[in-house]
Order: sequence, then C-alpha cells, then structure tokens
Amino acid sequence: MGGFFGVAAQNDCVFDLFFGVDYHSHLGTRRGGMAVLGEDGFNRSIHNIENSPFRTKFDKDMQEMKGNFGIGCISDYEPQPLIVRSHHGTYAITTVSKINNTDALIQQLFDTGHAHFLEMSGGEINATELVAALINQKENLIEGIQYAMDMIDGSLSILLMNKAGIYAARDKYGRTPIVIGKKEDAFCASFENYAYKNLGYTDYKELGPGEIAVINDRVCHTLVNPGKDMKICTFLWVYYGYPASAYEGLSVEQMRYSCGAKMAQRDNARPDIVAGVPDSGIAAAVGYANESGVPFSRPFIKYTPTWPRSFMPTMQSQRNLIAKMKMLAVDELIKDKSILLIDDSIVRGTQLGETTEYLYQRGAKEVHIRPACPPIMFGCKYLNFSRSSSEMDLITRRVIERLEGGPVSREVLEEYANPETERYAAMVEEIRKDLNFTSLQYCRLDDMLEATGLEKCKLCTYCWDGKE
Repeated sequence: MGGFFGVAAQNDCVFDLFFGVDYHSHLGTRRGGMAVLGEDGFNRSIHNIENSPFRTKFDKDMQEMKGNFGIGCISDYEPQPLIVRSHHGTYAITTVSKINNTDALIQQLFDTGHAHFLEMSGGEINATELVAALINQKENLIEGIQYAMDMIDGSLSILLMNKAGIYAARDKYGRTPIVIGKKEDAFCASFENYAYKNLGYTDYKELGPGEIAVINDRVCHTLVNPGKDMKICTFLWVYYGYPASAYEGLSVEQMRYSCGAKMAQRDNARPDIVAGVPDSGIAAAVGYANESGVPFSRPFIKYTPTWPRSFMPTMQSQRNLIAKMKMLAVDELIKDKSILLIDDSIVRGTQLGETTEYLYQRGAKEVHIRPACPPIMFGCKYLNFSRSSSEMDLITRRVIERLEGGPVSREVLEEYANPETERYAAMVEEIRKDLNFTSLQYCRLDDMLEATGLEKCKLCTYCWDGKE
C-alpha cells in the first residue's frame, strides 16, 4: 500500500524525517524516498528497499541532507517523492493512492495538451506523476489538488512540499488517514500517528475526509474544510495497521482484542490452546483467549532478525516460501494438541493451508482456523491490498464458482456473503475441506464492525460485502 511522513521545522528536519518515514516500513515493500527543501533548494533520494530495510539504505543520505522542510515515503510500487517543475513553481510530491482510471486520465491529458509521461518498467505510469499532471491542469495549487482528488476513481492522499510549507490532503472519503503532530519548533504530517510520538510530537489534529491543510514550522492551517462522508478502510484495523496504530481515535490493538473476544462468544470449539499467526493474528488470539478462558500459547515463532517484514518479497511464490521459512515451530506446544489458530484473514488460502499442514506434520491433533474478518469476496477497489490480476485468485470466488458450476451474479455473491444463509455455510465447509482444517469459522461482519465502535456508514466494507 504505502505510507508517508512530512516535517516542517524551525531547525533541520532530516533526523525527524528519517525516523518518521522508517516507522512506516510495515506499509510497503519496494521503494523508500526522502526529499528535503533547504537553502540550496530541493534534495531528493530514492532507494530500492526490497532486500534491505529503509534505515540501512538511507543512513548515508541522512548524514548529507539538510533542510527545514521534508517529505518521505515507503512505497509498494512507484518511486517517489517526485520533484516537479510547473507553473505552480517547483514542488515535491508523494502520494498514497490507488487509481483505477489511469488510462482514461492519461488519454484526457493527451487530448487537452501535449503532455508526456515517463514509463516505469512494464510500461506502467508512475501514479504520483499522474497526480502531479492533474494538479498542474489548474492555475491555483489548491484547486489543482482538489481537481486531482475529484478526477481519480479509487483513493488518493497527498503530501506536497514547496517553499510555503507542506500541503497535506486526505482522500476525499478518508479511505486512508493523515494526522498532524506538533512540538515546540515543528509540525509533522503522517499516515501513522505513532510515527511521531517518540520524536517528541503530540497529537494536534486528524484531517477529515477531503480536508486540505498546510503546515510550516510555526502553524497548521486548514485550507479546505473536511467533507461529511467518510469510508475509511476497515482493513487498517484488521491487517495493515501496526499494533501501536490508531485511526479515528480507535486503537488497532484494542480493536483486535475486541474482535477476538466476539469470535469466542460465538464459538463452541474446545481446543487445548489458542494461538495467533504472527504478527497480525496475535492480538485477536489474545482477545479470544481472554474471553474464552482457553490458554493463549505461541506454538510457532516468526524469525525476525533477517526477515523482519511480513510483506517482503513482492512475488507471491517467493512470499509463500519465505512465509514458511521464517516460522519456527515449538514442538512441545504442538504435539498432541488441539490448536485454535487465528489469522487476520484468508485471501488465497495458500499460506494458511501450508501452515496447517506444517502443524499437522509437527504432531498437532486438531487445527481449528478462525479468521479475524469475514470471507473476502471482492478485490479491493480503493487500496493496493492485493495485486491479484483476477478476483478468481480469492479462494472464496474459486469455491463459489465450483459450487455453482460457473460464474455467478452479484445477487448470488451477496447471498454467499450473508452468514445466515445455506450458501454461506456451504462455502465455508468447502474451504475447510480444501485446506484441511478441523473446523473453520469466520468472524462475522456485524461483530467486526461492532468491535471498531464506529458507525458502519463511516467504514468501507467493500471487500466483504461489495457495498461501496
């Protein structure tokens, strides 16, 4: 997906920028970047971080960069930040986005002028470059940012830096967050609110949907007021968010505890132990164990000294291999045990199926699987949750097509998404058999949403129920 961080300080900002960006390393896999603005103008550095962590790649840059304003990012795909020279002047820009209508927007820009884009490998266009091109269609920078946000089908949050400060624009439906932190001599803008806490900042404000604010070394000023409608991604709490994260005032860790407790309240399994798949399944497993009274245990441990990042590498076949290699079994906690195992979700099913087989090989008597979210029925339209080329990569869709004997309508899919129907029960049982689980019971959508404590109308649930 990606994350970003920006600092506007009365003194040199690079130390805060370096560590603030690094605290977003769980959100992306491919590239990191920093751009600073100082007396000598803009200075930018971008590195590939697929095989080395951000800090290792940017340690030398941190020693050499100087400036009072800075923005940086962790990116899953495109290199950024970009430095753009336009009629708005020179600015640096970084985005967290998913653009579904890229081709149409590019063609529109070609039709209205002699625009051009630099292709990345594979012929793709850098999404941040496209956003900059849209911004440059308007005479006023703020109108340009609003125009880009309105034209894009998907989601878009922006940090844009020039001599006036750092402009922070949250997605018009608030699908991804931006929070502002403050300390005596600086302001910062961040995807993750915990990213600035250890740097001495305190919470100043969380931008609302579509809100545009500008920060400099002394003030934070709202330029465009927030809209009323919000659809923040619920998967931020289920999976993306680091345990120390909080969105809309709701702690990720606490939400996962609550979700696990609600799963336990509906369950009649009687395992010997409850365990979580590291790392995002652990908190839900703690919540389940606390509610059920079944002991929490760690029958396998993730080896983190050289494989600290769960997303890496980006190729699915390699990810599956690494996911298996970095799990170390504690045989004494597995052999002859009935294990209830909680993972954040089941997407393709490959990794959890292999994990279950791994536990059986180590002597587990039973493996009961409890995903901490409902069955994923639709590919995400708003965040780069998965680069799957087809929704048939989802185990739910493959099973449904097998049960129905071919492609199905949206109405039928909605019936499969409803936990009260026979079709839902048949799908879950088929997945259980396919992956060789002793039992399978998903967290219900209504329980998961109740665990957030937010109004359903403010949460995006598209990947589970197809409702926009």
